[in-house]
Amino acid sequence: MLKNRAFFLIVVMFGVPKIYAQSVEILGKVIGDKDVENIHVINKTAQLFAVTNKDGVFKITASLNDTLVFSSVQYKVHNLNITNAIILTKTCIVKLEEQVNELDEVLVGKVLTGNLASDIKNIDGKPPINFYDVGIPGYTGKQATQSERRLAEAGDFKPKMLMGLLGGGLPLNPILNGISGRTKMLKRRVDIEHREDLMQSIKSRLAKDFFASNPLDDNLKMDFFYFCADDENFIKRCKNQTDFKVLAFLRMKYRQYQANRNISED
Repeated sequence: MLKNRAFFLIVVMFGVPKIYAQSVEILGKVIGDKDVENIHVINKTAQLFAVTNKDGVFKITASLNDTLVFSSVQYKVHNLNITNAIILTKTCIVKLEEQVNELDEVLVGKVLTGNLASDIKNIDGKPPINFYDVGIPGYTGKQATQSERRLAEAGDFKPKMLMGLLGGGLPLNPILNGISGRTKMLKRRVDIEHREDLMQSIKSRLAKDFFASNPLDDNLKMDFFYFCADDENFIKRCKNQTDFKVLAFLRMKYRQYQANRNISED
């Protein structure tokens, strides 16, 4: 009898594959009432992330009892615990609940407080006439910043401009600003503004999900984003890119940032 029990324990311990201790790639699908593309899937336990495609499909590595967090603007945050069944089938389907944003209470009518700065906002007034009202074409694109306008006014010197000497039409502004270094300074200022705008956009959109799997003290988070923006490839790697590619760039910079901090502390 004792021999039989010992044999049974050996079979259980060594004969059954230890799938529960292994990490496997989970193929999942998110379903919901709204768009299911670009939903962030974060493995909080293993500090990994993925993003759903247009069909709501994603792939992420996980182990038994890991916690996956699903986060997006249009759905409520959803936590999924990796169970034995998910590990065995290597699949999961997640139904997300729509996020309903309640509007603030609206007060109908005018309320005067005696504060001129506050009350003036409640005064009815006709909007200024624009080019649509008089039937003429106008510019509807993004308004240039002050630095962009100054750079355009300064001009950008090109060697071919010297050909203007032959016809007496040599443009002086680009040459003088190029010699004095003003054009270079303005280009640098415009570049800084573009980096700042892009960095703030990424921070507001992805910071919460990124730091969920890449922890950092609150007093260091802003410094980390400026560290990312200083990278010479920041614009190329992050402008007009998918969230997945931007998160991959942030993850790479996160490792560099931590390494620099460790060197400084030593």
